[in-house]
Amino acid sequence: MPIIDSLTHLRYPWSASGWDRRGRTHRTPPGLRRSNGKEVLLGAAGKPARRTSLKRESSHLPVPVPVDETMNSIPVCNYEGSDYQQSFWERGGRAYEDGCERIALRRLLPVGQEHERLLELGAGAGRNTLRYVGYGEITLVDYSRTQLEQARQRLGDGRRFRYVAADIYYLPFAPAQFHAATMIRTLHHMVEPRLALDQVRRVLRPGAIFILEYANKQNLKAVLRYLLRRQSWSPFSPEPVEFAPLNFDFHPATVRTWLQASGFAVERQLTVSHFRVGLFKRLFPQGWLVALDSVAQLTGDLWQLSPSVFARCRAVGTPSAESSAEPFVFRCPACGHAPLEDTPPRILCPECRREYPAEDGIYDFRIR
Repeated sequence: MPIIDSLTHLRYPWSASGWDRRGRTHRTPPGLRRSNGKEVLLGAAGKPARRTSLKRESSHLPVPVPVDETMNSIPVCNYEGSDYQQSFWERGGRAYEDGCERIALRRLLPVGQEHERLLELGAGAGRNTLRYVGYGEITLVDYSRTQLEQARQRLGDGRRFRYVAADIYYLPFAPAQFHAATMIRTLHHMVEPRLALDQVRRVLRPGAIFILEYANKQNLKAVLRYLLRRQSWSPFSPEPVEFAPLNFDFHPATVRTWLQASGFAVERQLTVSHFRVGLFKRLFPQGWLVALDSVAQLTGDLWQLSPSVFARCRAVGTPSAESSAEPFVFRCPACGHAPLEDTPPRILCPECRREYPAEDGIYDFRIR
C-alpha cells in the first residue's frame, strides 16, 4: 500500500451531503505526519497525541457493502496508548468543564433500575461511569483497549461493568439490548455521525433514553469571529466543520435532523460550558463558574450558543414489559450473526468464523 504523507491525500465520504471536510472551505493541512499508510499520529485541539486510523480514498460509500470495504472509507479516532484522562482532565485545568457536564448528566439522565442496562459509548477511562446511578449493568465501549484498561483499574470487575473494545459504526450487540445510552465527547470524532446514530438506535429498546453531547459550531466565540472576519467558515450554515483532524463541530439543527432520521425524539436540550475561556477560569473561582453555567444551561431549548450541547433523546417506539428479562446477546460485528456464545478467552462466530479475544476482563470486537 502506498504511503499517505499528508492529509491532502484523503477524502472523507460525505456521500449523502456533498459537503467537503471543512464545510465548503478548503485549507492547507498543518504539515506532514509520520505514516505507515494505515495510522497517523495526531495531536489535535490541545489534546495529547493519539493514533488515528486512516484509510485510502474511496469514491463513495455503497449501501449495503461488505464490512471490509466500508472500513476502507471511514477513519476512526483511536486513543490507544494515550494518557488523555490524566493529561487532559486531571492535569489539564478541566475541572470547570467536568463540573458542568456532571450537572447536565444529572439533569437529563433518569436514575436507572437494577434490571436495566446502560451503554456508555466513547467511555474512555470511565470518567463519567459512576455518574450513571441505579443501572444494574453498564457496558463501556471504546475503540481503545488501553483506555478500557484504565477504566477497569478505576472501576474494577464484577457483574455491573462490562468492558468492550469496539467500533461504534459496527457495534457488537444484538438489537434492543439497552434501556439507556450515553455518548459524551465522542460524536465530534465521527466522520459519519449518521451511521453512528443509526447503530446506537439499533441496540436500544423502544422508549430508551439516549444522552448525546456534541460540539456546537454555532457557539458564541465562532459567531463573533465570523462577524469580525477572523474565520472563513460560517457558524450558521448546516454542514459540519473540521477544525482539526478528526475533530468536528456540528450545527444544532443538523444534529436534531440526524437524530430524528435515526429514530430518536429530542426531549430536552442543555447548553453547557458557557464560560470555557482561560481568562475566566483564571479570574473566577471554579465553583462560581459552574454555578453560573448551571443556570445558563436552562436556556438550551431556546438557543444554542455554547461550545457544548447536551440533548436528551428517546428511542421512538412503544416498550414492551416482557422484554426486561431478556438475556444479554453479543452480535458479530462483521457478519451480523447473533447470538454469539460468551466463551472467553475466545468468542467464535459460527457464521463467518471470526474469532474475538476476551482477555483480562475486556472483550475485543474490533474488526480493523
